[in-house]
Amino acid sequence: MDIFEFKPRKGAGTLRMGDSDELVLVDCFDGMPAGRIKPMDHGIIIICTAGAAQFEYDGQTIQLNKNDLFLYMVRSVVEKFMSTPDFNCRQVWFSRGEMWNMNTFTKSSLSDVVLLKQHPKASLSDTDVALFDSYYQQLSHHMRNSSLALYPDIVRSIVSTFLLEVLSVLRRGEQRTKGDNAFGNTGLHGKKLADRFMQLAEQSDGRIRRVDEYAKMLNVTPKYLSKLLMETMNRRPSEMVHFFTLQAIENRLRFTDMTMQQIADDLQFPNASFFGKYFKEHSGMTPMEFRIKYQNNNEEE
Repeated sequence: MDIFEFKPRKGAGTLRMGDSDELVLVDCFDGMPAGRIKPMDHGIIIICTAGAAQFEYDGQTIQLNKNDLFLYMVRSVVEKFMSTPDFNCRQVWFSRGEMWNMNTFTKSSLSDVVLLKQHPKASLSDTDVALFDSYYQQLSHHMRNSSLALYPDIVRSIVSTFLLEVLSVLRRGEQRTKGDNAFGNTGLHGKKLADRFMQLAEQSDGRIRRVDEYAKMLNVTPKYLSKLLMETMNRRPSEMVHFFTLQAIENRLRFTDMTMQQIADDLQFPNASFFGKYFKEHSGMTPMEFRIKYQNNNEEE
C-alpha cells in the first residue's frame, strides 16, 4: 500500500498566518485519512483533550489519552489509526522553514532529533495542561487578529516558546547533562549548516551513505562537518546517516513487497549481500528476519 502525504486541513476550526500552510492551528480532531500517511514538510504538536487513540508511529505503538502530548515529526509514518468516538485533540503544525523564521533551531532542538523520534510522547501534569492551554489561547487570539502591529513576529515568538516548552516536557527525566555540556559556542550559521545536513540526510532516503559526499554538498571538509555535528548535536555525522538509512530500509521492508535485490538496487548498495550485511550490522537482524518479525506482529494483532 502507498504512503500518502499528510497536510494540514482547511476550513472551520483552523487558523493560518495568511493563506500559508507554514504555521497552522487546528482546534479539533476531524478524522485521519485511511492507510499509511506521513507529513513531508511539517512537524505537528498534538495535545489530546478527550478520549483515546492508538496508532503505529514508525513501527512503535503509540497510545494517546487525555492530556497526553505527542510530537509528530516530519517524514514519520503513521498507520493503523484507531480512536474512541469522543477522541479530540489540538494541533499546531509548523514547517521547517517557519522554525527558522522563529529562530528556534537551537542546540536543544538539534540535539534531540533522534531522542524525539524514539520518545515522542509525554503525559502532561495539571500545571502543564494549564500552561499549554494558555499558549494555545494566546496563539488563537493573535492569529485571529492579523491586523495588529507586528502580528507575525508576535505569533512566531509565542510558537517559539511553545516549542521549547514541548522539548522541555519531552526531555523530562532524561539524563542529558553530558550532551548539554558538549555544545560549545556554535553560532547560528553553524546550526543552520547542521540542519541542512539533516535535511540532506533525510532527503537522500538512504541512498547517500558517505559523509564526505555530504561535506562536498555543503562546501565544507568532512573533518569540519564532524566537528560541527559534535558541537551542535553531540553526534557524529555517520550516526545520523546510519539512522536515516535504517529508517529508509525498514520502510521498504515493512511497507512494500520489494525483494532484497530490489531494495539493494533502489538504495544503491553494490549488491544484495552487501545490503544484508549493512542492515544486520546496524540493526542486529537480517532484512528477512526484520520483515518476518513485522509480518508476525501484524498477524498477532
